[in-house]
Amino acid sequence: MLARRYKKFYNEIVMRELIQQFDIRIISRLRRWEVPLARVAIFAVYFWFGFLKLIGMSPAAPLVQALFEKTITFMPFIIFYTLFSVFEVIIGILFLIRGLERLAIFLLGLHLITTVLPLIFLPQIAWQAFLVPTLEGQYIIKNILIAAIAVVIGSKLVPITSIPKSK
Repeated sequence: MLARRYKKFYNEIVMRELIQQFDIRIISRLRRWEVPLARVAIFAVYFWFGFLKLIGMSPAAPLVQALFEKTITFMPFIIFYTLFSVFEVIIGILFLIRGLERLAIFLLGLHLITTVLPLIFLPQIAWQAFLVPTLEGQYIIKNILIAAIAVVIGSKLVPITSIPKSK
């Protein structure tokens, strides 16, 4: 009886140890891959969506045009749309280049500010009812995830004060 209890206790300890070791390995791998995956994810979204705009195949074009007509009057839409498309592609590329994270995050912040404007300036397109977004509204609100990913990338940067001065 005592041997059985001891064996059960021993098995529980061994099992707990195995689970802890597995957990440590998984977390270690997640930590190793979090920033590279985050960079690639932002690149994929920004490059892909920007490229779709450049080739005239973006489903967001009507939304961008509607916002443009409400806010920007000093340039033709086609010029703005092309520049905006290139801006998105550049943001995506910058996230892949080590050392340019600060610039990428800054430009991403500017872009995200512009992307939330339809929630305010185009409520008829972005909302079905109070706090009930349309499909376009959901498309805009999901940018919270992009902002969160950028925060993770930024949190892993070495502070500028810690970078040794070159001689």
